[in-house]
Amino acid sequence: MWKFFFLTSYLCFFFFHPHFDNSLFPLKLNFQLKLFRVFSLSIMWESESESVRERGYGDGLLSPTKHSLKTDGFELRGRSWHVGTDIPSDLLVQVEDVDFHLHKCLLFSRSGKMTRLAYESRDPDLSKIVIKDLPGGTEAFLLAAKFCYGIPLDLTAANISGLRCAAEYLEMTEDYEEGNLIFKTEAFLSYVVLSSWSDSILVLKSCENLSPWAENLQIVRRCSDSIAWKACANPKGVRWSYTGKPQDIQSPKWNEMKEPIPGGSHTVPVDWWFEDVSILRIDHFVRVITAIKVKGMGYEQIGAAIMYYACKWLPGLVNHENGEGTEATNCSNGSGSSRKYNWNGDLHMVVVNPKNKISTIQVKERRMIIESLISILPPQKDSVSCSFLLQLLSMANVLKVAPALVTELEKRVGMQFEQATLKDLLIPSYNTSETMYDVDLVQRLLEHFLIQELTEDSSPSCQSFSGKDALEASQTTASSDQNAKMRVARLVDSYLTEVARDRNLSLTKFQVLAEALPESARSCDDGLYRAVDSYLKAHPTLSEHERKRLCRVMDCQKLSVDACMHAAQNERLPLRVVVQVLFSEQIKINNAIANNTIKEAGDSRFQPIASSRKTLLEGTPQSFQEGWTAAKKDINTLKFELDTVNIKYLELQNNLETLQRHFEKILKQKQTSSWSSGWKKLSKLTKMNAMENQDLVDQVPTTGEKARKTNRRWRNSIS
Repeated sequence: MWKFFFLTSYLCFFFFHPHFDNSLFPLKLNFQLKLFRVFSLSIMWESESESVRERGYGDGLLSPTKHSLKTDGFELRGRSWHVGTDIPSDLLVQVEDVDFHLHKCLLFSRSGKMTRLAYESRDPDLSKIVIKDLPGGTEAFLLAAKFCYGIPLDLTAANISGLRCAAEYLEMTEDYEEGNLIFKTEAFLSYVVLSSWSDSILVLKSCENLSPWAENLQIVRRCSDSIAWKACANPKGVRWSYTGKPQDIQSPKWNEMKEPIPGGSHTVPVDWWFEDVSILRIDHFVRVITAIKVKGMGYEQIGAAIMYYACKWLPGLVNHENGEGTEATNCSNGSGSSRKYNWNGDLHMVVVNPKNKISTIQVKERRMIIESLISILPPQKDSVSCSFLLQLLSMANVLKVAPALVTELEKRVGMQFEQATLKDLLIPSYNTSETMYDVDLVQRLLEHFLIQELTEDSSPSCQSFSGKDALEASQTTASSDQNAKMRVARLVDSYLTEVARDRNLSLTKFQVLAEALPESARSCDDGLYRAVDSYLKAHPTLSEHERKRLCRVMDCQKLSVDACMHAAQNERLPLRVVVQVLFSEQIKINNAIANNTIKEAGDSRFQPIASSRKTLLEGTPQSFQEGWTAAKKDINTLKFELDTVNIKYLELQNNLETLQRHFEKILKQKQTSSWSSGWKKLSKLTKMNAMENQDLVDQVPTTGEKARKTNRRWRNSIS
């Protein structure tokens, strides 16, 4: 009691002495705090054991190392907190819009920030301090104030990060008090939070509003590493739990999940951590995925986690089977296991109704999510599905993502373009183009695919093999590349058939996309023929030259029998194309007949000759006979049509020759005159006489012959 009386008398003398100089206030304040600290140790505090000081948490209850002022706790009156003590408060601390009525001696003895603010104010009667940028807000400051007054705190994963940042802001270090708030909260984070799976996620989730303090204090990094380490552990020894459970269900700590459930009948799937991690904000999710990559997890699981996250946070992705939005319930089944993030074609992008406009903030958030997901995609080819990449690309074009990231995403799609489907490629055009679908985008994707194929073909993939192994490896690679090109060719043909119905699609774009693939990629051009026919239907005003130019994209020799039959009766095709189709079909029929004849002649040496035609027909299956009969009818029909075309062609050629001869005759008659014709007749007669005389000279008869000839001439003359 005498110590308290001495301290009070000294403080009154020090402050109210008539010769006191205000310029010595900082020195006086510092000296006052030191004296108060010395005397308060013997008046108000009781010592505790060292073991309790180090780990005095219990069940989340944090008590300071020494008891403080006796108080009944804090009481909220309107927007102000008051301490229930017998000593009136002498300091008002305003945090945001909430007032705290506290005591200087307790705050200044533990907080360096409060001491410095009082020092910088130069006010000996300082009674109010305003704090505007305290991390954690009023809740964290209330916990810090309770700690200063010796009130036990209930530390949880929800409030530990804010309290740790507030303690750092208030500079509650060991220099002011042993076992201060920074030491206590740091120990709780290290020994309690980071050892628990659910607590680590909740702490990381609570750090969203604590930037940059949580980053600078390494709370985000440590929680991300802890989550990554647990996610990469063997799932056989992990009890499957969710952070998103109701609050009354307590998730076991990580050290309690090391042993599997006794008698458990279910096995823990590899995606057990997807749901928990998906509640994080995108920047913290990126930190966790990056840490998981460093730990060496397989790229398939990382890609699946990314698709699960996108399914939950990008509402433009829906399930076409039930037409519902991608809420968390659509990403996981009843047991919490995700089953629809494989993106095997069942999930597809739909265009958001433009009437449902979203705010600018939502646009920025979704753009940031897409950009972040693109940046953390694993570089492996099959880490995510091509369908997911195309849907992500469509949303990126809508939200105007950075062009460099869009180009990178297009290259990723080109790496596995053969896995795409027609529905995935039907991406609407969001730019100023008049076409319904973004044909230029598909053209770029196809170019990236071809470049990737050329790169793989030129890469020394078989250098590690030698001899026969190298040959087999090269053959396998060539076969897979050819199959991929054939799948892409069928996909492009289907896409052309669909977009050809757009009347605004130019002929140049159609032709460029159709001719982008090499000829070896298509073994049959029926798909191209359908696309050409669809384009001719949608564009009936094409000129003859444009129709011929359009038909050059297909090879008539690669058309099937059905396609040739349709083309022969297609009035939209140019006549020259119809003739080429019939001619190529006639050649194929002749070759087939010749090959069958040679084959039958070769097989006849080893097979007995049938006794009669009836016996041969009886031994032939009925289906084969019907098919052969139908084939013969088709052949006869094609021959008749070909003969008809040939006859018409010959008639046109004869008529043309007749007209040419008649025209030449008319020209000759106009050019000749009477004098020229007379001179021509005279010269012709002279030439004939000269030729006769020459013949007489050359043919000189003998004497007997002359007599006989002379007599005969005489007889003839007399007669």
